[in-house]
Amino acid sequence: MTDRFSEDEVVATVTRLTRSQLVRFVEGEFVRPQRDVNGYVFRRVDIARLELLCDLSQDLDLDETGLDIVISLIDQLHAARQDLATMGHAINDLPADLKAQVMAEMKRV
Repeated sequence: MTDRFSEDEVVATVTRLTRSQLVRFVEGEFVRPQRDVNGYVFRRVDIARLELLCDLSQDLDLDETGLDIVISLIDQLHAARQDLATMGHAINDLPADLKAQVMAEMKRV
């Protein structure tokens, strides 16, 4: 199982995706594949994002402006979840007395 996909493999894998849509999604920076000497190289996360883009554009009939808004909100949500997880790990690693103070303050606020 590979973790890197060529443009041809992406179009074959994401069955609802046309090559022209792929080009538009890359040019619009909705997906940011790596480049090598043979062209774009896509990762599994790019495949999932392209599936979502197809769903949003085809099922919900979103244009590029709508896609930009929705994808931006999804990216912000993922970033917030990562920040929250990082804070949770940092709090969990504190000494017990300091952890208790932080938890008490969080409940107070």
